[in-house]
This record gives sequence, C-alpha cells and structure tokens, in this order.
Amino acid sequence: MQMISVSLQERVEALAREAGFSAAGIAAVPAPGSPEDEAERTRFAEWVDAGRAGEMEYLKRRDEAGELLRSSVRVALKWARSVIVCAANYESGEPRSIDLAPEATGWIARYAWSSREGRPSDYHKVLLRRLERLRDRLAEEVGAFESRCFVDTGPVVERVYARYAGVGWVGKNTCILNERLGSWLFLGVIVTSLEVAPEQAATLTADRCGSCTRCIEACPTEALTGPRQMDASRCISYLTIEKRGEIPAELREGIGRQIFGCDICQDVCPWNRRAPIAADAELAPRRELVNPALEWLAGMDEAEYERWFNGSPVRRAKFAGFRRNLAIAMGNSAQARFLPMLERWAEDGDAVLADAARWATRRLRPEKD
Repeated sequence: MQMISVSLQERVEALAREAGFSAAGIAAVPAPGSPEDEAERTRFAEWVDAGRAGEMEYLKRRDEAGELLRSSVRVALKWARSVIVCAANYESGEPRSIDLAPEATGWIARYAWSSREGRPSDYHKVLLRRLERLRDRLAEEVGAFESRCFVDTGPVVERVYARYAGVGWVGKNTCILNERLGSWLFLGVIVTSLEVAPEQAATLTADRCGSCTRCIEACPTEALTGPRQMDASRCISYLTIEKRGEIPAELREGIGRQIFGCDICQDVCPWNRRAPIAADAELAPRRELVNPALEWLAGMDEAEYERWFNGSPVRRAKFAGFRRNLAIAMGNSAQARFLPMLERWAEDGDAVLADAARWATRRLRPEKD
C-alpha cells in the first residue's frame, strides 16, 4: 500500500496551490471501529435522527446494511484511506449582508455570486476541474492510486476532514475557519487509497473561537442551538434553497431580505474582518447580484430567470422557490409599493407562492382592529 510521506504531504500542498487553491491538507480516514470512526458515526446518526437534516434526503441515504452513507467515508468507499482537502478563498471585498443597504433590496449568498467574464461560474465545476488536475499531477509523481473527487456531492462531511487535515477548525457556526483566510472558503476533497504514515497524522488546528458567541446570537431563526450545533431545518440557507413547499410561518419574519442562502453567521464573525480578498478570476463576484433590487428580481419571468442564473447555484432553489422567497422578502421590506405585485401573486395558481404572497400582504397592510 502506498504511504504518504513528509515530502509528499508538502508536495500535495504545493500542487494544490498550483491548481488554484488557497489551502490544502491531508487526513487519514479513521479505521472502522476506531474511537474516531465510532464518534463520527454516532454524532452524524444522532443529528439525522433528531430531524436536524430537514428534508435533505441525500443526507439520510443508507447502504444495504442500513448504515448512513455519510456517517463514515468507508461506508460508501471501502478502499478509502485518506482524504485530500482543498480550500478556495472566495472573499470578494463586497458589502456584507449586515451592512446598511439600499432599501427594497434582497440578499443572495456570497458563494452564489461567482462569475467568469460576467457569466455565472458554478464553483462546483471550477473546483472539480482543479481537483482533477491536482489528482493527475500527484499520480504522475507517486504512481496510480484509486480516487474520487467531490465538491459537495460525495459521502464526505468535508468540514470534518478539513479539521483533521489542519485546514482549519470548526467554528461555532459550524463553518470551517482558517486563521489566515477566515471562513469564505469553498471546500473540495479527493478521497484516495493512499495510506497516511502514522507519524503524519495531522495536527488539529487550535480552536480560536474562544468565548465569542456572535454567530449564535445573530442567527435570526435560532438555527444555531449552541456552539457547533446546527438545526438545519431552521437555517435560512436550508429554508431558501433546499426546502420545498411552504416555509413555516413562524420562521418567515426571521428570513428578512434573504432570497437565496444566508451569510449572517459568517458576516458577524471577527475572523472574517481580516480575511484577504481573493484574486481568482473564475470566482469573481457578479456585482449585479450584490444587494439586488427585489423589484428587478420579482419582475423576472421563468425564461429571464434561466438566462440570468443558468450555470449558477441559484438555480437550485428553482423558479418556484425563488419567487416564494421573494414574496417573503417583500413582506419583510416594509415597502407598500410591493402590494400590487403581491396581490397578483396571491391569486397565482402556485399555491405555495400564493400563500407566501398573502402572508406578505398582511405584513405590509395589517388589518385594523
């Protein structure tokens, strides 16, 4: 079995930088039955069993033996022995979601702004190409090995291995934090059959959150139930992207002006104040999506929505979910000018949109006692 040596670890980091990543590290996959393996399996199973995954069925998939596929890398990939974790910085220097913004504007999560030459640039594809280049270069140097590259798609809890690989620590908002780069990081992984030599066990990055609880206190829907405790079913990112159908009425006010994803728990993090600006042409921000006007977005028909967001993560919400989110954001805007459109939407054949529009109309024109 091939072993990863000191020099090869350093080479992997160098190749990752050449491929366009900001940081990288390597972690051994815990052996089945080891304390580390059992701890991760138990933690993930308890989180799923508690209903914290909401409607994200892909997180609940099991193998023939009933094991959760994402509870351990070796459940799905028996040959896995190590994980190369790569991080790409996407901090753009643009305003934060918590900064004073023009009235009647919405918020699209920072990670979905990516563009190249003004066109949407899906970070999944960008990172996957870089991972494949890194893997191929590594194979040229050490010989063939079994591998799979993943960007948010594989049976790997990326932040767990990012921690094991020394890329960062898991912050209280459950995001990976790097002392130099902050948390504006895309993560990609290469699962490999390469063995990590015992003396090469990564040194875990020290937890530097300290006594700070700003992310927990700032979450409008109380999705962060404690340090590193995320109830995804209450998270604004989940509600505006993954959730299909009606959003629970008690959570709609907390969504505020977020129409796709949410950056609040990262925007308030002190470590992100010093995060460097990324010089990455493939992940440059599409500035039209920074504080976009709700009126402009709500005026899009499905064809225009597709033109603007084809190739963008925003399409994951689908047109129906996007309009539902816009109705809620308009209801939270305190702008009565949106009433005519909301009243039209309240009669729409899409029952979910109609429900959100009626709720928003009541918010903007509450009934008098």
